[in-house]
Amino acid sequence: RRGGPLAVTDINVMLGKVQPEFFPNVFGPEGNEPLDADAVKAGFADMALKIKDATGQVRTPEEVAEGFLRIAVENMANAIKQISVQRGYDVTDYILQCFGGAGGQHACQVADTLGMTRVFVHPFAGVLSAYGMGLADIRAMREQAVEAKLETSALAGLDESLDALAAEARGELHEQGITDAKISMLKKLHLRYDGTDNPLIVDFGDVALIKAQFEEQHKQRYGFVMDEKPLVVEAVAVEAIGETQGLPDAETEVAKDGVKPDPLATRKVVFDGKSQETPFYKREDLKPGATVRGPAVIVEPVGTTVLDPGWEAKVNGRDHLVLTRVVPLKRSEAIGTQADPVMLEVFNNLFMNIAEQMGVTLANTSYSVNIKERLDFSCALFDQEGLLIANAPHMPVHLGSMGESVRAVMENNAGKMKSGDVYMLNDPYNGGTHLPDITLITPVFGDDGKEILFYVASRGHHADVGGITPGSMAPNSRILEEEGVLIDNFKLVDQGKFDEAGLTALLEGAKYPARNPYQNIADLRAQIAANEKGVQELRKMVDHFGLDVVHAYMGHVQDNAEESVRRVIDVLKDGEFSYEMDNGAVVKAKVTIHKETRSATVDFTGTSDQLDNNFNAPSAVTRAAVLYVFRTLVDDDIPLNAGCLKPVNLIVPEGSMLNPRYPAAVVAGNVETSQHVTDTLYAALGVMSGAQGTMNNFTWGNDTHQYYETICGGTGAGPDYDGTSGVHSHMTNSRLTDPEVLEWRFPVLLESFGIRKGSGGAGKHKGGDGTVRRVRFLEEMTASILSNHRRVPVQAVGGGEPGKLGRNAIERTNGTVEELKGTDGATMYPGDVFIIETPGGGGYGKA
Repeated sequence: RRGGPLAVTDINVMLGKVQPEFFPNVFGPEGNEPLDADAVKAGFADMALKIKDATGQVRTPEEVAEGFLRIAVENMANAIKQISVQRGYDVTDYILQCFGGAGGQHACQVADTLGMTRVFVHPFAGVLSAYGMGLADIRAMREQAVEAKLETSALAGLDESLDALAAEARGELHEQGITDAKISMLKKLHLRYDGTDNPLIVDFGDVALIKAQFEEQHKQRYGFVMDEKPLVVEAVAVEAIGETQGLPDAETEVAKDGVKPDPLATRKVVFDGKSQETPFYKREDLKPGATVRGPAVIVEPVGTTVLDPGWEAKVNGRDHLVLTRVVPLKRSEAIGTQADPVMLEVFNNLFMNIAEQMGVTLANTSYSVNIKERLDFSCALFDQEGLLIANAPHMPVHLGSMGESVRAVMENNAGKMKSGDVYMLNDPYNGGTHLPDITLITPVFGDDGKEILFYVASRGHHADVGGITPGSMAPNSRILEEEGVLIDNFKLVDQGKFDEAGLTALLEGAKYPARNPYQNIADLRAQIAANEKGVQELRKMVDHFGLDVVHAYMGHVQDNAEESVRRVIDVLKDGEFSYEMDNGAVVKAKVTIHKETRSATVDFTGTSDQLDNNFNAPSAVTRAAVLYVFRTLVDDDIPLNAGCLKPVNLIVPEGSMLNPRYPAAVVAGNVETSQHVTDTLYAALGVMSGAQGTMNNFTWGNDTHQYYETICGGTGAGPDYDGTSGVHSHMTNSRLTDPEVLEWRFPVLLESFGIRKGSGGAGKHKGGDGTVRRVRFLEEMTASILSNHRRVPVQAVGGGEPGKLGRNAIERTNGTVEELKGTDGATMYPGDVFIIETPGGGGYGKA
C-alpha cells in the first residue's frame, strides 16, 4: 500500500495462505485499508522476470514466493536452534510455542524443519507478550555488598541488612498500589569460596542450611566441593514480589467424539508447489473438542494459523489450539550416514554442548589468569576407542592432539581403570604437546562400574610447570628436562580420592621444579571438575536416549565428518610447498589427491631433521595441524572430530622436526611450528596466503609471579576476501587478558595495544594488519619471547605481497633501545618497556 518492498506477509498473500478479506484492514496512509493482493502479485511477477533476466531460469511468481518462504522458515528455525539445539537440547521432545500474529502462518513448517511434531497456539497467541505483561507479578530487587566470612556470629548483621533492603523493596511496591497482603519476600545471599570469583545465590537461613544449599549447588555446577575453604558472603539481596492477578484456569468439557466445524469459506492455497482447495475456519467457531485436518487455514482478529498437509489441529478444554503432525514426515539421510539429519544435528550439538559445559566449569573454577581469563584450555569427548567425537571451539592445537593422550592412557592402564579415576599427563612423546599443557583424562563407566563407555578430557596451559625460565617457555631450551616437570600416566584421582600429596611431590621433585605448585593444584582441581561435568552430562544423555543410540550417533558424526572432508578432497588439486622459518629450518609438505579413493596423502618428507633448539613439534601436534586444515576447508557446520582425518594418509619422517625423538625440546614446536605447518599446507593447496605465522609467545615472571600470553596479528587474504587485522588465528584461539585484570594481578602496566596500520601485505585482496603491544614492568622479572617471521616474511599466494616482519625490542629507562631476535630473553627492570610488533598477513593476488 505504501510502495515498500515485498515482505514475508506478502509471500503468504501470494500463496493464498493469507486472504485480504479475512485479514485486518490496517494498511494504507490511514491504516484502515485491506491488503493489496494485486500489488503483491505484480511484485512477485516482476521479481520472476528479474530472476529470468539474471539467470535464465523461468519461475512462476508462486515458485519465487515459495523459495523466499523456505529461506524465511530456515531463518526462524535457526533462531530457535540457537537457544535449544546449539545448547544441547533435543527439540524433538518439546512442543513448539507459537506467538505473534504471523507466528501461526509458519508454525507447521518451522516445526517440520526442527523435527518437532506438536505446536501449541494460545487463544491470545497474536498478542501473547502484551497478555503476559498484563498478568506478570511486579517485582522490586535490592542488593548490598558485604564481603564477610560466613559464621554464626555474622547472621544477625546479615539479617539486619536484609531487613533494611526488604523495607526499601516493599516501599517501591506500595507506591505501585500493591498491599502487604499481596507481597512476598525472598532473602538471598551471594556466596562463594574464599579466593574464588564466582558466587552462587542461596536462600538465607542458619549456617548449616546455607552451607548445605551452597555445596549442593556447587557440586551440581562444578562437580566438586572444597571442604577446607571458608565461605564468604559477597552480597545480600532481596526480591519483593507483588501479586497482581492469577491466570484463569477454567476448563470446558470436551466432546468425546470431537466436533467437525463448518468452514467459513474455501480458497485456493499453494502448498509445496501445488494449488489446493483449502477450507478457512474462524477461530471463534472452533469450540473445545473441534478437530481440523490440514490443509486448512484458521483466521482470527489477531492472527492466522496455517495448517499444512499432514497436520491436525484440535481445541482442548482450555480453548488452546494444539497442532499435531499425524502423517510422519519423510526425511533424507545425512550425508555419509544412515542417520536422520535432524537427529544428527541434535547429537552434533549435544556432544559439543557437553564439551562447552566442561569449558564453562573449567573457566569458572580455575585460579590462574592463563586459564580463567585467557581461556587457554580445551575440553573434548572421546568414544570407547579413544577417538575424538566432539569438542568445544577451544584451542585447535589441543583438540587435534588430545586423542593420542587418551589412547596412551588406555594402553598403559588397560584393565586397571576404575570409576572415579582421573589420569594426568603432559609427555609430548606420549600424546602431549608441550609440558605446560597438562591433560586430565577421566574414563566414563556405566552404572555397574564395569564397562568404560566413553572418555572425557581437558587440557589446560599452566602458567608455570618449572623449567629454566619462569613461565616454562624458555627461548633457549635444548632438552625436554629444561622445559619443566615431565608427567606421564600419573593417577591424580584414585576412585574419587585426590592425591594432593603425590601431586605436590611430583611438581616439586623435578630438577627444575614448578615455581607455584599451589596455582597448579588449583587449576588441576578445576580440570577435574570440568571432567566430572562431562561425565555427568554423558550419563544423562545415555539415560535419555539409551546407550546403543548414543554409541550409534558417535559413529554417525564421524562418518558425516569423513564424507564432508571427502567432498572437499574431490575438488582439491595436488600441490607442494617449502617454507623456511627464521631459524633456517624448513617445513616441506606435498599433498597428493587420489581421485579414485577420494583421499589425500600429506607427505612431510624433506622437512628439516630434528633440531637442537625447541622448535621441534611432537607428532601429535603435526597431526593436529593437518586435522585443523582439512576441517577448515569444509563449509558445513560439523564438529572437528576423528572422522575428518580418515580420508587423509599422513607421512611424517621419524627423527624430523615434525616427529622428533626423545629428549628433544619441544616447547616452541607446539606454538610456533604448528602455525608454520598450517600455513605451509594452505600454500601447498593454494587456498590462502599465510597468516602472521606465529603466536608471539610472551612470558615473564619471577619466584612470585608467572604469566604467559599469545599475541594476535594479521590473517592471510584469500581468493575473494581480505585478511583480518588483530586476531588470533589457526592453531591458537585464546584471548588476551583484560588490561584491568592484568594490571591488578601482576606488577606491569599495559601502556598501549593497537593495530599496526599498514603491516598487512598488499594484493588484489589485502592481508590483515598485525598489532603493537607495549608492556612496562614495575618489578624486576625475566621476560622471554618465542616468535617467528622476524627474518623470513609470511608467504603470499597468487602474486600477493607478504606482510611486514614482526619486531621485538626493549626500551630501557635510560632511553636506549635493545633490538631482540625472534627467540630471545632478557631481564626487565622497573620502568623498562617490552615492545612486540606482530606480523601482518600475506596479500592474495596481484594488486
